[in-house]
Amino acid sequence: MNRFRLLPSPLDTPTGTRASRGLGIVVLLGLVMLTLLGLFFTDEDVVQGSTVRLMYIHVPTAWVAYLAFIVTAITSAMYMWGKQHSLTFDRIAGASAEVGVIFMGLCLVTGSLWGRITWGTYWQWDPRLTTTAFLFVTYVGYLAVRDLGGSHQQRAKRSAVVALLAVLEIPLVHFSVVLWRSLHQEASVLQPNGDVTMDGLMLFSLLFGVAVFTSLFAWMVLHRQRVLMLADAIDDGGLEAALQERRNEAN
Repeated sequence: MNRFRLLPSPLDTPTGTRASRGLGIVVLLGLVMLTLLGLFFTDEDVVQGSTVRLMYIHVPTAWVAYLAFIVTAITSAMYMWGKQHSLTFDRIAGASAEVGVIFMGLCLVTGSLWGRITWGTYWQWDPRLTTTAFLFVTYVGYLAVRDLGGSHQQRAKRSAVVALLAVLEIPLVHFSVVLWRSLHQEASVLQPNGDVTMDGLMLFSLLFGVAVFTSLFAWMVLHRQRVLMLADAIDDGGLEAALQERRNEAN
């Protein structure tokens, strides 16, 4: 494998423990507040009853999954067409995809729970559910491609190609309820005509959940890309340099 030096990067510096701990505290407080809002302070829906409380998890997880996969595509493009072909972009792409797969899995689970209560079954081969599951499998495949071996540069190139193709599925998933007859309800907030069918504390709780989960995504990617950086250093025989880098961050 090609050897490289652990040079400081502008994208590596924000992973200092003080910044990450501060963000982690904000995320933790936000999750506690979202739990209180979702379970106790918001009212039941006139149609769905208490089932609507799943929305405060389901919608933010879907949003974060979309965001994560878009970030993966953007950073993959930055690696491919950047002058220096920085592996930092590749590591951020990989970290973002890993987090996106986690959140997409949560989206599918919460959606299945909602479907069991609303439709009487955990799964239907509905256009939205099917395309979402296909998107999930696609990015599991992307992660598998990253582990095929070879040099870091070879990993980055092949992964970038897959990421730039896979991100094209997102519009198909999002607009599936409009393109085909779907059991899945249409968007309550981001409707094509601009209408918002929610108001009051329910809308605030939903948007607050999106903000909290987005912050959680940033915190997870922040840490995961640092782990990937250290793993690359160890893989290239730079164990001592990696350990010193970690000790420096702890100070």
